[in-house]
Amino acid sequence: MKSAVETLNPTRVRLTVEVPFEELKDSLDAAYKKINQQVTVPGFRKGKIPARVIDQRFGRGAVLEEAVNDALPKLYQSAVEEGELNPLGQPEVDITDLKDNELLAFTAEVDIRPEIEIPDYTGIEVEVEAAEVSDEDVDKAVEQLRERFASTTVVERAAAEGDVVKVDLEAKVDGEVLEDGVAQGVDYTIGSGELLDGIDDAVTGLEAGATTTFTSELKGGSAAGQEAEVSVKVETVSARELPSLDDDFAQMASEFDTLEELREDSRKRLGQQKKYEQATEAQEKVLDALLALVDVPVPDKLLEEEVNTRKHNLINHQLGQMGLDLATYLQMQDKSEEDFDAELKEQAEKGIRTQFVLDDLVSSEKLNVSQEELTEHLMRRAQSSGMSPDQFAQAVVEGGQVPMLVGEVARGKALAAVVEAVTVKDTNGETVDLDDEDETAETVDAETATEQAEETPAQASGEASGKDQEKSEG
Repeated sequence: MKSAVETLNPTRVRLTVEVPFEELKDSLDAAYKKINQQVTVPGFRKGKIPARVIDQRFGRGAVLEEAVNDALPKLYQSAVEEGELNPLGQPEVDITDLKDNELLAFTAEVDIRPEIEIPDYTGIEVEVEAAEVSDEDVDKAVEQLRERFASTTVVERAAAEGDVVKVDLEAKVDGEVLEDGVAQGVDYTIGSGELLDGIDDAVTGLEAGATTTFTSELKGGSAAGQEAEVSVKVETVSARELPSLDDDFAQMASEFDTLEELREDSRKRLGQQKKYEQATEAQEKVLDALLALVDVPVPDKLLEEEVNTRKHNLINHQLGQMGLDLATYLQMQDKSEEDFDAELKEQAEKGIRTQFVLDDLVSSEKLNVSQEELTEHLMRRAQSSGMSPDQFAQAVVEGGQVPMLVGEVARGKALAAVVEAVTVKDTNGETVDLDDEDETAETVDAETATEQAEETPAQASGEASGKDQEKSEG
């Protein structure tokens, strides 16, 4: 077999392959055997029909077609390996010459991973928010805990901000009551903003038994995004009473004996949260700075597939679960479909570029993923998906997604290596040492890399192109 590679552009090549006919012998034998099992000829037992009879009865062309279909995937894969290519997706194959007993020639155009040259990035410097916890932050956290332990008492007076009202709701659009627009016995804290726009003004000043109407744009359900006339009846009004901020409250609301201990624990937890947010911000900014340094051509077909995948997931999964269609979602976001498509394309392109760059770093730095690292990442992914670790692991194995998880962890390690090599300063001008929070940083690394390049076609096709090719062409 002879093969040659022609570069069409930085992300696409054309393979030209010529195969002497003798190299097709195994595939010809397999073709005769397959046809033998599928046809019957009077006077011959099934499976024992001579090749010359098959040629006479069914035509040599049918045999050649079967043989070529069997041989192409293996011949293509050999040409890819000979050319040391990293193909993305399936090739477009064109048989240019087929001479019986002489020659098979074909071309195969396919997208490839571009060759990336990553320059010295150690000069990158980014600024992040300082991980400071103020007294006001602690006060707010303790107050939120205090709110959770508030008690309510039914009162005989008009409702005011901060009160809890039990209400019955009925929503109409164009005068018709919506099937999913009726709710009874809903508890709502006035001023919380957790229900419908306009309900605070509507119920403030009402006593138990009173009814009023107001208009509001529905945020979900069958009429999401539409203006509705909402009827609200107040069943009861309850005043909320907050517990006193003292040691008794600390003992009731936590494992601590004193309010001061509770406040110190809140300060510690807030500090950890701010360090996590700081690490996330640092990695996002470092990644953006790294991408700005590297020229990464993106294959048009790959980009189109990624855009379509993201759009499908949004419409059929995220919006579908909320009972929304794309038109309603765009109306709620105040976006045109053109703006939405442009943003989606920009996000998809960044995801692909991110994956290419981080994968190149994984290769150049020879980064490996241990079983322990993979298990820890699997546990985190299972938790975020709402599945048990065993369920998630089973789904990953059955779906053949283990290489995808390995890639996520490896890219996280690559990003961590870059962050470690650059300068990160906070808004106070202090250098941030993310190594102080190894466990947090490791979690953020994998998550950031995953979010930026989540399940792109580049990943899937790059991991299984050879196997998929055999299935496709076979």
